[in-house]
Amino acid sequence: MFTHKDIALRTIFVINCTQHDRVLRVSTGELLIEEHTKEKTKTLTKIPFPKILALFVIGHITMTSPLLERCKRYGVALVVMKPNLRPVCYWSDAAEANFLLRKKQYQHEPDNLDIARVLVQNKIQNQQHLLMRSRRKDEAVMQTMEHCRQALENCPNISELKTLLGCEGQVAKEFFAVYFETLEWKGRKPRIKSDPINVILDIGYTILFNYIESNLRLFGFDLYVGVYHRLWFKRKSLVCDIMEPFRCIIDHAVLLAFHRKQFQTSHFEKRKHEYYLKPNFSMTYYQVFFEALIERKREIFQYVQQYYRAFMGRKTAAQFPTFQFS
Repeated sequence: MFTHKDIALRTIFVINCTQHDRVLRVSTGELLIEEHTKEKTKTLTKIPFPKILALFVIGHITMTSPLLERCKRYGVALVVMKPNLRPVCYWSDAAEANFLLRKKQYQHEPDNLDIARVLVQNKIQNQQHLLMRSRRKDEAVMQTMEHCRQALENCPNISELKTLLGCEGQVAKEFFAVYFETLEWKGRKPRIKSDPINVILDIGYTILFNYIESNLRLFGFDLYVGVYHRLWFKRKSLVCDIMEPFRCIIDHAVLLAFHRKQFQTSHFEKRKHEYYLKPNFSMTYYQVFFEALIERKREIFQYVQQYYRAFMGRKTAAQFPTFQFS
């Protein structure tokens, strides 16, 4: 497993293979990234493996078996995604032998919402903080912040999953409505590409999902067993759980990028009532999100590590970690 020093010294590398044929291979003990064209083969960069935390490959890539062997030796997570960021494969030296952890996951009582309440409260706290950071004092913002306060006050007394889901969903609905109000946004509709902002949030949350998964795999969790999101066919419920406190990173990055003109609705095209990001802008958008996560890579790792220790130690809900966006 990685240490805090590893996280501080290692970096996430994003490799864009959507427009060119690229090859990843090992040369003199280093990762070599090559670009192949009809005319020649060009070496783009060399990276020492001890400097790599994870490789996110977007598009089509050719890899060699020595590369996979080196990734396993140095604990490098390798995530290969399609151009639309859907994962194709995940390769890492996961702690799959940690059967004690998985045993405790399976023994967790489905009706026990102690940890789930912590996750939801943490998410709402960060949403409330984002509204405070906006420095807006209009009635809609102040009312939503008050609803966040009420939800945080009521959350510890919720005993049914359906009620907890409803509490989180209602706060999220109000939060999105006021936080992105300056962008004249109509509301969150996951995965249906109804407008550019929904598409952007889908992209950001997908990148966040993959990054959280890469951290959870380091400790040997069964990704399909959550404490808030329940078992569902092929859904990595634990990743969905741990994402919740960190969604604020993506939300903040989106609003900031629009204010800086990095994101614009003109970067999208509409096809059959759905919006799609134009290919020549894709890496700009991906880079914004990856940089936002890399900036907080140590905090995310520490959170997952503390969550692991708390879960293994069967600690009380009050002893589980929280992520404070600042």
